Amino acid sequence: MKRRKSSKKKFPIKHWSHSSLVAFLRNPLAWYKRYVEEIYDTPTTPAAVVGSAGHIALEHFYSGAPKDIAVQMGLEYMRKIGDFEINFGKAKSRKAQKEKRKDMEQEYLRAISYYLARPPRHEVLGVEVRGVVEIEGLPLPIKAISDLVVASSVEKGAVDIVDHKFVASFSKGSAKPLFIIQAIFNYYTVREMFEKPVRRFIVYECKKTRNADGSSQMRRHVIDYRNHKEDFKVFHRLINDATEEISRRRAYLPNPSDMFEGDNSFDIYRLELVND
Repeated sequence: MKRRKSSKKKFPIKHWSHSSLVAFLRNPLAWYKRYVEEIYDTPTTPAAVVGSAGHIALEHFYSGAPKDIAVQMGLEYMRKIGDFEINFGKAKSRKAQKEKRKDMEQEYLRAISYYLARPPRHEVLGVEVRGVVEIEGLPLPIKAISDLVVASSVEKGAVDIVDHKFVASFSKGSAKPLFIIQAIFNYYTVREMFEKPVRRFIVYECKKTRNADGSSQMRRHVIDYRNHKEDFKVFHRLINDATEEISRRRAYLPNPSDMFEGDNSFDIYRLELVND
């Protein structure tokens, strides 16, 4: 089938998001399957289910629901997910998967109770703020979802962005590249949607396992956008280079070492299920 000639450059995706960009950098073939072909049959992980349940609980909590109702909403989300949608790893038997389910619920309840014992206080302006915006100098729009948009406590009239992560162990330092890339995605969408200065990106990490020394289960990372002007330049270059890369005719190759989707992407390549 012949393609019509067009003066406007066509792209295989409608926009970039933090998750799609990271997926492309980690495993191009898995990225192509999900974000171009829009095939979403790869099972999720137990850790991702626990994290999503935590986000749902906090979405309801910061929207005004009582703590017990918010916790229950996250629990109901977990229980609605079918076993076939979860990669249980070594838990192959029905009994083993049932036990894993129980462990997942206990992990979720423990983690969310840590957070809600002393939840951070903010003047909340938006919950689960979703946006797709066009940015000057970028060939594709960018999309981001912000857990919370709050009034900044360090700059009057400005806003901060809050992100929650439920983790097995704390990250080292707040300047890790993944945090910064995500922070800039959220910066642009929130700036355009709220039309206010965006000052900080605040990440609350909630550790799912109890610390043996009794130390806090919560850790806060703060990225002050004023201190990351060079990172904005790198972000623009990365988005432009990634867009150029997906625009050219290319073979999408698997990454067998990808701990999340290595096996699946290699099977797709081996069976020639996806063609460029």
